[in-house]
Amino acid sequence: MFRWAIGALALITVASRSVAATDAPKNLSIHAVAASVYVHLGAQADASLENRGDIANIGFIVGKRCIAVIDSGGTLQIGQQLSAAIRSVSQLPICYVINTHVHPDHVFGNAAFVGPDTEFVGHSHLPAAFAARRENYLNALTRVLGDTAVGSVVVPPTILITDTLELDLGERKLTLTAWRTSHTDGDLTIFDAASQTLWTGDLLFIERTPVIDGSVRGWLTTLDELSKQRPAHVVPGHGPVDPPWPQAIDAEAHYLNILISDVTSAQRNGRTLSQTVETAGLSERNQWLLFDNYNRRNVTACYTELEWED
Repeated sequence: MFRWAIGALALITVASRSVAATDAPKNLSIHAVAASVYVHLGAQADASLENRGDIANIGFIVGKRCIAVIDSGGTLQIGQQLSAAIRSVSQLPICYVINTHVHPDHVFGNAAFVGPDTEFVGHSHLPAAFAARRENYLNALTRVLGDTAVGSVVVPPTILITDTLELDLGERKLTLTAWRTSHTDGDLTIFDAASQTLWTGDLLFIERTPVIDGSVRGWLTTLDELSKQRPAHVVPGHGPVDPPWPQAIDAEAHYLNILISDVTSAQRNGRTLSQTVETAGLSERNQWLLFDNYNRRNVTACYTELEWED
């Protein structure tokens, strides 16, 4: 991991000169969800040249001593713009960059925050996930975004969480929770006690089709546990902030349960995977954005998981 981090730093140093010369958008819009809690809403779309990979909800929390970034965006450029937005609010040091999971739209901005005083925080499974996926993610990012992706390298976590961890920003404590395999095998949530704000990462999708990259059964169990919490504010990984709670969880759980029901029925009737992906989940088509982009993938993941159950 040390050699990997040093290599990433070298790439950042070289690439930053090229990034500065690109036509990067100058402003990253942020708004306050609560006192000292700021969010930037990503586009409800797949990464493209038009949106420059800015598709995830990202943000930061300001304490009395320092600042925590929660997810850093899909490219180095977005991370740099988030850093500039932070400096428009506070000059306090950035002590933590917290990655809620491995997906590139949440982590490739990390490079903008590399420095001697900043720790990178993630699930204990995150380093292995980065190692397994980094080349494919970087190749895909370059293919889709071209020069906009320059300098977008993986920066692995320096603090790992296996259960829960409390971070103190100075009179502001964050509780980080590592979950069972759900959306991915390395999901974190962050709860800011001062504002009663829950950051869910991609455990919660609003309006946009949820993506199964872990376990549909595990995800439903996690959603059931999250639904018992009573935050004052909720920041999902995608979609509008402060959705009706816990009804927002109900909508996502309903979709996942529909997949389980449809896939289980197909398997009992001897339908193949290629047959099942054409029909399972279709009753939900009008309820979710990007449904046709992701439902077949979700059916495939669900089918593979469930076919090994007794």
